[in-house]
Amino acid sequence: MSLGDDHESSGGYGGTGQTRTRLPDSGDAFGDPRRRSSSRSLVTVVGVVVLLIAAIAFANRGDGDAESSGSGSDKAESSATAPTGKQSVKSKTGDIATGYAHTEQGAQSAATNYGIALGSADMYNLEKRHAIVNTVYAPDVAASQLPEFDQVYSKESFLEKLGLTKDGAAPSGQTFVSRVVPVGTKVTSYNDTTASVALWYTSLFGLSGENSKNPVTESWYTTTYQLKWVDGDWKVTGFTQKDGPVPVGRDQRASTAEDMSKAVEEYGGFTYAR
Repeated sequence: MSLGDDHESSGGYGGTGQTRTRLPDSGDAFGDPRRRSSSRSLVTVVGVVVLLIAAIAFANRGDGDAESSGSGSDKAESSATAPTGKQSVKSKTGDIATGYAHTEQGAQSAATNYGIALGSADMYNLEKRHAIVNTVYAPDVAASQLPEFDQVYSKESFLEKLGLTKDGAAPSGQTFVSRVVPVGTKVTSYNDTTASVALWYTSLFGLSGENSKNPVTESWYTTTYQLKWVDGDWKVTGFTQKDGPVPVGRDQRASTAEDMSKAVEEYGGFTYAR
């Protein structure tokens, strides 16, 4: 596997026909380590724990009695995340939900929760990284992926650029933030043994603290996960990623480093299930 692959490369992995997983390029300038594109960002090894987002309601534009014209049959319909009466998540492996339903909804739940884990700050710690990869990836893929993950995440030069210690910890007085906030999912293909699920999310990444040179920033991505039904559960075999959709930024004042650190420490994440 080459770290120089295109963002949306989905060619065979290691000659097995699996989607290639792209890892951070330590040569890039500081940026989101889950994404490599420009000097400001690195490739994602995915996606991440949830922070509370404020929802802003906008008034409808145009006449109040205006209705959309046409049958709308050529437009994709959204599928709301709502209770279905079916248990989507049956258990947990460590802190990661596992045991998903053998359905499209189960695949969406798996992609979302696995993306959150793969994009979390725990990926920068050797022991926790191994636990995550072995949980979310199919066993044969995890075995081949771990050396690649370790090669990148263990590089002291890479960690130093991010402002982290060799163990992936934040310096004293600062808080390392690496979280994904899922917005929605859609199934792009599905059968009894494999599924492809696109996850749209925003990510928070950086160091929060008075002396931080890399403050927490926000980015938007869509990552499409390739999943396989293995031993009674959905597991990741690969993924591709692209930017956006990116909303227009609202004119809001950035929080202080103290408020950001406090929020990260006090607000926990959710287990996502459809």
